[in-house]
Amino acid sequence: MEFETLRTRSDGRVLFAEIDSAPINLLGTSMVRDLVSLIRMLDSGDNYRVVVFSSANPQFFIPHVDVTEVQEYRREAAELAGEASLGLLLRRLSTTRAVTIAQIDGRVRGAGSEFVLACDMQFASREHAVFAQPEAGVGLVPGAGGVQHLARAMGRGRALEVLLSADDYDADLAERYGWINRAMPAADLPQFVASIARRIANFPQQALEDIKGRVNAITLADTADFRIDSDLFGAAMRNPVVMRRMQALLARGMQTPGDLEHNFGRELTNLPE
Repeated sequence: MEFETLRTRSDGRVLFAEIDSAPINLLGTSMVRDLVSLIRMLDSGDNYRVVVFSSANPQFFIPHVDVTEVQEYRREAAELAGEASLGLLLRRLSTTRAVTIAQIDGRVRGAGSEFVLACDMQFASREHAVFAQPEAGVGLVPGAGGVQHLARAMGRGRALEVLLSADDYDADLAERYGWINRAMPAADLPQFVASIARRIANFPQQALEDIKGRVNAITLADTADFRIDSDLFGAAMRNPVVMRRMQALLARGMQTPGDLEHNFGRELTNLPE
């Protein structure tokens, strides 16, 4: 299958999917379209038991959504989710038949964080990975699962710290808080992830599906909860305060490979009301 934003290669029953959407891997219309196609492929048969997501850009995994394409990518999400909701699409990623692993070496913020949280496991580079849910700093509610996943993974206090501070967190603290499975040296990350992916892919498919299904039944929020967050995000995007803050960020270089995207948390403290 051909994709616009994913470079794929197979190794037995493991599919390696490298995110490659210049300039900084924004989650936009093309990437959502590719995710719809990928999830459909994974659910159509048992060719792949494990999928590993990584990034072709060493500085950015997925920094956030493309804020100029919100309506467009939500419409693409509806092709699979049945509703114009990125959150419901990412929830479908969580329930796909394959085991999904995020190999993170770069910045993961907003919907990028929600993407990796939707994966079944997350392993990150200690030197380069940065995590954030910056929505509160703009005036938004995380709309694609961040609230649901982080509250369950971290507990109330730490989830509120992460969500309300809208700040950047390094991989070691993300590991300690339960945002990711493990932080490790960047040099060790690809080999470690490939090894665990191949190990899991050697086990019987039905057992993998049954175990994942039972864990999801305990830990994955209901579709109604994802829908509420998605609706809150959509409504807030029309708020004049949010629009002013978003325009200020775009004017300062948001969505380009410059200083703002490297230090997003710092920039959020100096925006117009």
